[in-house]
Amino acid sequence: MITFMQMKLEDAASIRDIDRSETIHVIYTCKNGILDETKSEHECPNWGEDDYLAIISRYEYELRSGGAAFGAYDQDKLVGFGVLAHPFRGPDNKQLQVDLMYVTRNYRRQGIGRRILDLLSNEAIARGAEYLYISSTETESAVKFYSSCGSLHTLEVDKELFEKEPHDIHMLKKL
Repeated sequence: MITFMQMKLEDAASIRDIDRSETIHVIYTCKNGILDETKSEHECPNWGEDDYLAIISRYEYELRSGGAAFGAYDQDKLVGFGVLAHPFRGPDNKQLQVDLMYVTRNYRRQGIGRRILDLLSNEAIARGAEYLYISSTETESAVKFYSSCGSLHTLEVDKELFEKEPHDIHMLKKL
């Protein structure tokens, strides 16, 4: 049975339980405001040590700065997690960003990601946000997941996030 709970700073090391590998079939790009899909049959490997350290560092930074994280556990093993970043964004400061969101490979398509996104949404609402800002990886699985949860592609991209991840598909989810 999968249990969901708010994560703490000391849970950072459990991120190493996540297997982010994936077979990628389609990649999206945004050209002139239109999403264009390109076939792309390749295997994306799991994180290496430097990747884990970078993800754990982002997680710790957000939690120390006032962000929140929720995890999905199969007994004691972390099988999914999401992080709500701390700063408000957008023209009216009504958006909070989903900074990290991963479900381990063998646990995908079981509703875990949707439940984590719901928990992040509820936390964002409690903090006064009206939207979630999502800088989604450009893979078909990620874009379709966020779309199925009510997120829409936005042309009003956050400049800072776009500069960090220009290939991502930038989306908003109304809360």
